[in-house]
Amino acid sequence: MLERFYPTECAASVYEVNFTAYYEKGIRGIIFDIDNTLVPHGKPADKRAVELFSKLHSMGFQTCLISNNRESRVKPFAAAVDSMYICNAHKPSAANYRKAVERMGVSEGTALFIGDQIFTDIYGANRAGIASLLVDPIHPKEEIQIVLKRYLEKIVLHFFEKNVREKRSNGPSEEGRGKRR
Repeated sequence: MLERFYPTECAASVYEVNFTAYYEKGIRGIIFDIDNTLVPHGKPADKRAVELFSKLHSMGFQTCLISNNRESRVKPFAAAVDSMYICNAHKPSAANYRKAVERMGVSEGTALFIGDQIFTDIYGANRAGIASLLVDPIHPKEEIQIVLKRYLEKIVLHFFEKNVREKRSNGPSEEGRGKRR
């Protein structure tokens, strides 16, 4: 039952991900959440984010930002990192994840979603059939509704990590590599 919320993989930070390995696996499009995935909540694109997207584009990746925020938040961020975007996405609805895949000109099987929240980001990607990478939130300060969801996320992550350990004891697996909280 909880499997629908499990990420494909976990990482401590989007800035520590080996994107070359994803490219070698056939990933060609990367969909990103913005707040607490790329920058602290509400902050503009910083130098790290701009450099990351420049690197990804030079490697041949298509990118798209998908956010539940309004256009006034998302459009300037997307312009700064030179990325396509979808605002008011209604995550975890799968529709705009699929729209992002379509805009990037890739398939669900060659796309990767990266975000920091299980019940919106990861669940939406899973519903759309897109591989998901859960990263630790960049900054501990969050809105109260997110803070409350983090307690429930800990339960899901407990069972996810237990599932990963069981799979590892039954043989080699690439699933779940990386740290999270």
